[in-house]
Amino acid sequence: MKEKSIRKLEKLRRKHEKKKEVYRLLQKHASDILKSENFKSTRNYIQHGSIPVHTHCIDVAGKSVAISRFLGISCSERELIRGALLHDYFLYDWHDRNRENYQMLHGFYHPGIALRNADREYELTLREKDIIKKHMWPLTIVPPLCREAWIVTTADKYCSLLETLRLHQGAGRARVRIRVSE
Repeated sequence: MKEKSIRKLEKLRRKHEKKKEVYRLLQKHASDILKSENFKSTRNYIQHGSIPVHTHCIDVAGKSVAISRFLGISCSERELIRGALLHDYFLYDWHDRNRENYQMLHGFYHPGIALRNADREYELTLREKDIIKKHMWPLTIVPPLCREAWIVTTADKYCSLLETLRLHQGAGRARVRIRVSE
């Protein structure tokens, strides 16, 4: 029994260390995004199930880093993280049928909207633009061009599936808020 408890505690410790590493990387590469009032406003919009867009984007960034490292895919972690955080930067509640310009086909249109919003607020690299614009492939007919976009596309599908099936265990309302140094 004691050995089982020790294994469980060790597993929790490793999980905690991984989360701390993701938060460190988010601060290092994307503190400007995390400080943005527009990015903070994504806490007010639900993405899948009961998960806020804000939580979803942070989870996709973390899962993207995990996929890249697990598979040994060499890429720009900075662009990977920034693109993942901004991939759903559409800044509205896509479930609201009373919203002006409501689109039933949100999945087809929101990558372009997210890209326009992100491009207005940040100086984006070509890779970051590719990540944001193509993350809904194959709905966005043209496939991603860079490995960072492929990784974020994969991480987004994985996180979305867990959220939609309500199997999401990472964040939700219990997520520890990221402290942004002013």
